[in-house]
Amino acid sequence: MAVVVPSGLTLNPADPAAVLAAVHARVELHLLELGLDVTGWLALLAAALIMVSRRTAPRPHLVTLAAGLLACAGVAGLLHDAGNLALTQLAADPTDPTATAVAWAVLLTAKWTVNLAGLLWAAATLATALGTPLPTGLRRAGVVAAMSGLAAVLLPWTTGTDGLPATLEQLGYALHLPVMVWYGVLGWRLVHDDPAAPA
Repeated sequence: MAVVVPSGLTLNPADPAAVLAAVHARVELHLLELGLDVTGWLALLAAALIMVSRRTAPRPHLVTLAAGLLACAGVAGLLHDAGNLALTQLAADPTDPTATAVAWAVLLTAKWTVNLAGLLWAAATLATALGTPLPTGLRRAGVVAAMSGLAAVLLPWTTGTDGLPATLEQLGYALHLPVMVWYGVLGWRLVHDDPAAPA
């Protein structure tokens, strides 16, 4: 988010020619963003594996469900990044009309793949909040964060076939922030409360 929003690399499929030109002009930033993105999706996969190995909650079925949803979100996110990586090659000649046509299909697929990842992530957040033993305040915050993530996922449906304007796309990024912050707090708490964790 810190890279793509200020640099105009949100890669909106509504204007594939502009996307190719932006990637061509800032290919290093584009690859940096992809590297950070891949790291994040791999972290979700790692979190899913850890959750499955530590099913000590009073509702282990919900923890298992949350872990499965997180793993699926990670895989969907990696597929999204694979599509965005393909744009790097397409952007080698941003004026090629064939590249523009292919870029539109790649961007559209990548956007809906990351939207699927967001939906799975929001569902995993809700299952985690309900299935993990937490203080009431943190549990409620998790439910609120999940609703915020769900709102971000629903944004693309509000524009029909017109595509998502850049302002709404950036709003979607902002609506995912509570989910990220909540998982950060949850992770800190779990590590801090784990007697086996290193000091």
